[in-house]
Amino acid sequence: MARGYHHGDLRATLVETSLTLIAEQGIGAFSVAEIARRAGVSQAAPYRHFADRDALLAAVAMAVADQLADRIRAAAAARDDPVGKLAAAFGAYTRYMIERRAGLHVIYADGLLGPKYAELHGHTRALMDELLTLSFAAAPDAQSGLALMEQLLAQAHGYATFYLDGVLETHGYSKDLVVEKSEEAARVVIRGRNSE
Repeated sequence: MARGYHHGDLRATLVETSLTLIAEQGIGAFSVAEIARRAGVSQAAPYRHFADRDALLAAVAMAVADQLADRIRAAAAARDDPVGKLAAAFGAYTRYMIERRAGLHVIYADGLLGPKYAELHGHTRALMDELLTLSFAAAPDAQSGLALMEQLLAQAHGYATFYLDGVLETHGYSKDLVVEKSEEAARVVIRGRNSE
């Protein structure tokens, strides 16, 4: 049950409440009315800080991009070699997606791609730069690094989606095992591409 908003930074509360709602029910459940209800404010209150639904979603997407970048950076820093760093980064993506039900599908949600959300695009670039830097370090050249990043993102997102949709649960996979499998699959792809 939501505790409700009493004082402090309503903007930050609305973003965090949005992240919690998405983590519980997915992006399909995202609505300003439900977020206001959970935050314990009137349905009009969010519009004092956000022009419309997409503006609130853009703020949520910025938070997702920043949190993902932090998780990826920390996971990579814990490994020594470029392949290990990159695999750990995509394992971190899978784990975050499982825990928050948020990933690139939130960052690139409909309505957020235009020039209106330039600040969001800056945060998205910072996230992608983290992944590109790690991909380039593990690949023989820039073109291979870009293709590698794209493939590993799709794979990491897919593992999380299969887990969240219950596909892997039927096999008794825990969250930790799915993350482990995501990392190992990333290593296989990296080694395979580097041996071509």
